[in-house]
Formats: sequence, C-alpha cells, structure tokens
Amino acid sequence: MSMFRAIVRPWAPLVRRPSRSMVQAKRCFNTAQEEANYALHPKLLAKAQSLRAERDKLSQSLNDDGYDPAKALEQSRLDGLASSLARYEQFLPTLDDLHKLSVSEDPEALELREDVLQEIDDIKQQLHDLTHRIKTALISRHPFASYPCILEFRPGVGGAEAAIFAKDLMNMYIAYCSLKKWRYTILNINEISGADGITEGMLSIDESSAYEQFRFEGGVHRVQRIPATEAKGRVHTSAAAIVVLPQLDSGGEDSGEVERSFAPGEVRIDIMRARGAGGQHVNTTESAVRLTHIPTGVTVSMQDNRSQHKNKAKAFMILRARLAEREHAEKVASDRQSRSSQVSSTDRSDKVRTYNYPQNRVTDHRCGFTMYDLDGCMNGTSLQTLLDRIAEWAQEEEVKNLENVA
Repeated sequence: MSMFRAIVRPWAPLVRRPSRSMVQAKRCFNTAQEEANYALHPKLLAKAQSLRAERDKLSQSLNDDGYDPAKALEQSRLDGLASSLARYEQFLPTLDDLHKLSVSEDPEALELREDVLQEIDDIKQQLHDLTHRIKTALISRHPFASYPCILEFRPGVGGAEAAIFAKDLMNMYIAYCSLKKWRYTILNINEISGADGITEGMLSIDESSAYEQFRFEGGVHRVQRIPATEAKGRVHTSAAAIVVLPQLDSGGEDSGEVERSFAPGEVRIDIMRARGAGGQHVNTTESAVRLTHIPTGVTVSMQDNRSQHKNKAKAFMILRARLAEREHAEKVASDRQSRSSQVSSTDRSDKVRTYNYPQNRVTDHRCGFTMYDLDGCMNGTSLQTLLDRIAEWAQEEEVKNLENVA
C-alpha cells in the first residue's frame, strides 16, 4: 500500500483544484475574447474621435461666423456620433474598475461579487449598442443616397422566358411602389410583339432616397420555373439584368439646362423616325432621339414619347445618370486598389438573386438570406424584407472595409 502511495503521490498536484492565479488568468483571457464583441476597433475609434473634433470645429465656426445651413446640417449629423462616443468613453474605465473588483479577494468585494458581475453584463450590453451606433455613423453616406432613381431592365440568357422575366421584375417594383404610394414613371418599354416580354424597360422612381432603397438591386437576377411554352414540364433557368442609376434630373420637357452641363461637341444628337410594332406616330414623325457621349462611347436611345423634345429631355436625364454612376464606380474601384488588403465589396455582381418558383423560394446570394414567399415578393408585399436584409449585410461589409483600411 505504501509503495502504491509513493508512486501516486508525485502526480497528485496534477489533479488538484486550480490555483487562484490560474483562475484569474483564465478570467482575463475570457475578458479579452469578449472585448471584441463590445469594443471598437482602434482604427474605428480613431476615426470617430477625428469626426468628433471636426464636429467641435463646425460648432465653433457657427458661433463665430453665424448660421450656415450646410455647416448646421453636417453638425447635426455628427451630434449623434459625438454623443455615443462620449458615453462609450465613459463606460470603458468603469468596466475596467468593475473587472478588477470582480476578481478581488477582499471580503467586502466577495459579498458584492454577484452584483458586480450583473453590472458588468449590463455595461457590456450598453457598450455593444453604442459600438453599433458609432459604426453606423462612421459609414460614409452614398453620394446619390438622397436622389430618386432609374431602374433599367434587360433580358439575359433564356430567350423569350428571359424577356418575360424581365417584365415580371419591372412589374414587381411597380407593385412595390404602388403599395408604398411612391410616384413612378415608365420612361421607356420595348415589348416583344406577340409575347408577354420586353427587350428593354426603364422605370423612374420619383421619390427622394429611392436610390438608397434600391441601389443593391442591380445585377443579374435568375429565375427557375416551368415556362408557359414548356410541354414536358421541365424547369428552365433564365436571367434578367437590372441596372440602378441615380436620377439627377427631372426629365421634364425642357432639356436645355442638362444639355448645357456638357461641353460643346461632347454629345452627338441623332434624330430619327421611331421604330416599333405600330402606332400613329411610328415611322411618320422624327421623334426618336439617340445621344452618344463621345468621350466614353455611352449611348442612349429614347422614342417612348411622340414629342421629340420630351424624348430628348429623357435621353439627357438617362445619359447624365449613366455617366454619374460610371464615374462613381470608377472612383470606388480606384479607392479599393489603393488599400493594402483586399476587402469585401458591396458592388453589383453576377447572380445576385435567384427566384425559384417550384420551391416558392427567393435567395439573395450576397447576404445568404432565403425567403419562402416568392408570390409575396413578386407582388411587392414582402419585397421590403429582402431590401432590409441586403441593407444590413451591406452595412456590415462597409464596417469590415473601414477596419481593413490601412
């Protein structure tokens, strides 16, 4: 028996209860892991502090130089950030003191430990909420966020079924606007003779901030369903493309102001007779307009109206929108290349969404969200759910980008 004890005793320390220093070390390790859930990334904290300093300068400038609407608006935008940042900075030292109190072996501290741990949890939750608000405030607002928008629809692969789906998508956004009581205008639609599809469609959504609402709808939308012409009941896959543009002009009858924003000779204007399936003005009056932006080669054709002046105004509106979107996309691409590390992008990409009719399923491939209410999506009633989820995903991606900027 004594020999057995002699063999076992040297190993006894391995099964003893952990020492106080080991418990404290483990507690500190867990705290460091949890800190990522409520603490700001150092780069985000530095940027937030920089914006707060900018807000203080604006406030001082308004006091010294008098009221300025643009400065007042910017100060108002930064007030929320400054308030959240001040509370965040107040909570951090308090949390540090509570952590020290929670591991203290002082008899009084031991009696209060349960209350201290509860207070720590409460502060962590408040810090988590404040961190989310600060991150949201740090994201730069899109330069076209407050503008109305133009949606362009074109069929992709899939032949006649793709053309039908392009029209279905256009009707989906029209139904959504009708439910929201938003003003919209069909700028142009080229329907296929003898079929329920389109080769091109342009929808103007004339509500402020419509671009912000729809800017992630651009890309290739894929549909999986049995076409009406399919005799054997096989599921076909087709696609349609959507382009989202900011509406920088009203598109009214007078195009003079927009036209003057281009340099002389920058845009070639061709006037021709309208083409189409028929109608009183088709092939009888020279009302169709085609604009060509010579430096970029971007072209716009418009023949939807009998009035040459209205077609010209709409064409200039669309041309300016396409050029603005192109310029912004090039700037974003340039900024991304200047970063030291690759970051995720919220730009348009191929196959952004799939509409599966047999499974009553809609899946957005960017955020991975799936909704089993395809009918509700197509009639506009549940489209808002998709828009909200993709906006949340885009915001998360923007925050990741901020953290990865060198």
